[in-house]
Amino acid sequence: MPELSIIILTYNSSRFIKSCLDAVYTQDYQDFEVILVDNGSKDDTLSLIKEKHPSVKIIENQKNLGAARARNQAIGVAKGKWILTLDCDVILEKVFFTKVFKLIESLPSDVGMIQPKMLMTDKKTIYSCGIYLSPLSRRFYDIGKGEKDNGKFNKSKYIFGACSAAAIYNHWMLEETKEKTGYFDEGFFFLVEDVDLAWRAQRKGWKAIFYPDAVSFHIGNSSNINKKARQYLCFRNRYLMIGKNENFFGKIRLFALSFQYDIPRLFYLLFTNKYLWK
Repeated sequence: MPELSIIILTYNSSRFIKSCLDAVYTQDYQDFEVILVDNGSKDDTLSLIKEKHPSVKIIENQKNLGAARARNQAIGVAKGKWILTLDCDVILEKVFFTKVFKLIESLPSDVGMIQPKMLMTDKKTIYSCGIYLSPLSRRFYDIGKGEKDNGKFNKSKYIFGACSAAAIYNHWMLEETKEKTGYFDEGFFFLVEDVDLAWRAQRKGWKAIFYPDAVSFHIGNSSNINKKARQYLCFRNRYLMIGKNENFFGKIRLFALSFQYDIPRLFYLLFTNKYLWK
């Protein structure tokens, strides 16, 4: 049984997947399996993977089933004690796994999520140091996104959750928090499903930690989803997440706050975003 299962999603990803897999297979730590889920690629993604890395276990979907369901398919067959979710446009630094397992050896038993430092491909700008969720308005964002990596984010600390573009999850935690809709809620399709998972895990007593010694590099939006669809899914999925996880008094508070931000935003999107009408 491997210590680590690496789950990678692809969707017309031939531009990115070779660099992603090359970085995985040149690690000095090799006790892992790679499970790749392809969401109906029409380019040469699959032929490239089969040629360059034939040991990769591939799940082929005939159409795009969304990030949440694809990850769930892979987690369902994964054997590792820890699960690393990777977007296909993420490249790991050379000793990423060695550093992660050095941390795992000393982790408290209630830590179920590890967030590595994610930089943009210029290697100078932060992409994500984990997820922050506001306790008052329940708005979320990637910690540090867009800021320069100038030493501010060099200390390990507890955070709300991990960004699934490059996140390490305790497999037992995923089993314990699994719902009828999966480990990641498949109703979300794409976006916010990692925030929802982190919230569910927190409610069951699990914690997340940011670990800056392990570094990855992320391009972003490799799926090429257009801006309006992304905007709609963020808006919709935030409400799905709140509906599932917020307590009664929190929902009353959010209703009062909605007159300041959410209701005006809803009317704006109704006039500017066609996806709200579909």
